[in-house]
Amino acid sequence: MIQIGRFRLKKERFILTLLAVPFILFVFAFSYVPLFGWILAFVNYKPGLNIWDCDFKGLFYFKLIFQDWNKMASVLKNTLAMSFLGLVCTPLPAIFAIFLSELPSARFKKVVQTLTTIPNFISWVIIYALAYALFSTEGVVNQLLLQAGVIETAGNILGNSRITWVFQTILNVWKVLGWNAIIYFAAIAGIDSELYDAASVDGAGRFHKILHITVPGISSTFFVLLLLQVSNMLSLGIDQYLAFYNSMVADKILVLDLYVYRLGLITQDYSYATAVGIFKSLVSIILLFSVNGISKKLRGESLV
Repeated sequence: MIQIGRFRLKKERFILTLLAVPFILFVFAFSYVPLFGWILAFVNYKPGLNIWDCDFKGLFYFKLIFQDWNKMASVLKNTLAMSFLGLVCTPLPAIFAIFLSELPSARFKKVVQTLTTIPNFISWVIIYALAYALFSTEGVVNQLLLQAGVIETAGNILGNSRITWVFQTILNVWKVLGWNAIIYFAAIAGIDSELYDAASVDGAGRFHKILHITVPGISSTFFVLLLLQVSNMLSLGIDQYLAFYNSMVADKILVLDLYVYRLGLITQDYSYATAVGIFKSLVSIILLFSVNGISKKLRGESLV
């Protein structure tokens, strides 16, 4: 019987391994195979030429990053500013999940969770169209404020560079709040219900249960996600900022990923764009191992 049990266990592990193979191949194909394209950063690549026929430039394009540092500094400033604002908003999904889980009506909780998750699946192009309809000079918000006498002249929020960072952060938080809260709902569901029962017997109120049971129960999840977000501070993506990009906010919304996109596909400077992308990847790796070391020293747990 022991041998049969071991055979069944090995068979189950083998089946689980087979199920993981497609996902491993997917990650390899889309995360590691493209790394061969890094060779473009070391040659003067011209479209249509064989890669081996291009002039070898060595570290020329990496030096160009520091020679053109004024532009790079502006891009990094925008990237880090919005990343920092994103870090400040990191507790919001956890807070949202905690308070929503405390609601007595299960049906109402499902409705709210569904409505707050839907925006994550809406394209940034559609969100831009909605934002334009609401916040442009002729938008609904301006018209209502003008009619109410709150303002004298309409303002264009989408073209106001002074509030670009905050406005884009608010939009991003609205879009991903419900989606990011899902993992906290799972963490809360995993907390032993007997802890709450024991706390009730001891006379603890709802707030004290949240403070002394729920918050500690999801703290490890929160710190892991926070540290991962810190390690990805330079990776903001391009969808949101490409959709909202215009000449009036160009100096505030140009983040690193959008800068690489414009270098490669707009100006067709493929070699320099690849060098900037490698620079971003190296800095992200350094950040990952740095926060991993800090986590290991402070919490005794590491990410990798």
